Amino acid sequence: MPSAPPLPLPLSTPSHNLIRLTIIRGITWMGFLAAVIIGIEWLDFQLEVLPVIGVIASMGLLNLFTWWRLDRQWAVRHSEYVVHLLADIAALTVLFYFTGGSTNPFINYYLVPVTIAAATLPWRHAWFIASAAMAAYTLLMLDYRPVPQLDHHGGDVNLHVVGMWLNFALSAGLVAYFIVKMANALRSREQALSQTREAALRNEQIVAVATQAAGTAHELGTPLSTMAVLLSDMREDAHGNAQLVKDIDLLRQQVDVCKTRLRDLVRSAERQRLSNPEACDARDWLTGVIQRWLVLRPDVSHVVDIASQQGTPWLKVDATLDQAITNLLNNAADANPDNIQIRLDWNAEEVVIDIRDHGPGVALEIADRLGETFVSTKSKGLGIGLFLTHATINRFGGVVSLYNHPDGGTLTEVILPLGDT
Repeated sequence: MPSAPPLPLPLSTPSHNLIRLTIIRGITWMGFLAAVIIGIEWLDFQLEVLPVIGVIASMGLLNLFTWWRLDRQWAVRHSEYVVHLLADIAALTVLFYFTGGSTNPFINYYLVPVTIAAATLPWRHAWFIASAAMAAYTLLMLDYRPVPQLDHHGGDVNLHVVGMWLNFALSAGLVAYFIVKMANALRSREQALSQTREAALRNEQIVAVATQAAGTAHELGTPLSTMAVLLSDMREDAHGNAQLVKDIDLLRQQVDVCKTRLRDLVRSAERQRLSNPEACDARDWLTGVIQRWLVLRPDVSHVVDIASQQGTPWLKVDATLDQAITNLLNNAADANPDNIQIRLDWNAEEVVIDIRDHGPGVALEIADRLGETFVSTKSKGLGIGLFLTHATINRFGGVVSLYNHPDGGTLTEVILPLGDT
């Protein structure tokens, strides 16, 4: 299979920890700057001002770069987070080196990056950060620029400093061990509880929506039939007016589509049909779904790209899956009806359907909640379509992911497992 282009980055919240770290870094180094100014101006500290101010300015520039980087929609990985924490430890080491080393009363601030790493990173990364902080503290016991107001014993290591070192070693070890264990346990428990609550809520909402949909399907049959009869009469009366006849034919076509969908909805509600979906070629199935969608949305322009490779991508489908894909296509058309790009690809295990629009994209703050509850990307939307779409595709063993495309718009990726013929 030809190599596919790399996907844009998923909309999720791993960058939130980096945002928090950046805020903490800004507050901390502003505090260090204030302490340095107070020490020089009021306490007559004899400091090497240039390197001290230089390291504080460097951390300010790092913060500015981080804010710029967070706007680029690049994924924040553990390795990058470790680099940021190491940069904090390195900057702290330089600052403490020129301000009294291990005699500096702020030396135990090394515990902050250790605690952050333990609470947010896997245990290997947490221990690596703890070891780096421990090594930096140890070096500052042996070599530093003394500040007379902080070190009354010159450069010699005294019992007070050794005690502070031992305290830090014990604290760092305990934090790195217990916080990691507690954070992992809490994350696992919260994830399990969240999945249970969401599954129960989803099932309850699906039953409510399905009950309402079944009743609505029966109620809409009569008015649709009446509209079909009236449109037929109107067409006879409009004989000779080509434009009016064309409009009436379009309305009749839309009514027929609604009646067909309602019949399919009633049939698909049967338990036996839902439990035994039919297997079909994904290429033919998707083509049919798109053709029916175009009848409902004649205003859109689109491009369909079906991978040309060996093998038949068999899928288990029913009317509910048709509607789920139609909902996603409608969302793309609502965002921007022009140049909607649809791609079908597959491998030995799964079928991938990509739907890319050129709309405004999805806001990061609601991306994680799409499909879980009645949350909508539209100002007047109820979110029911996305909710049922996620539930339907999950029922078929698939997943739906939304991405903000680097070139603008939203890319919706649907992954479905291959079915047996």
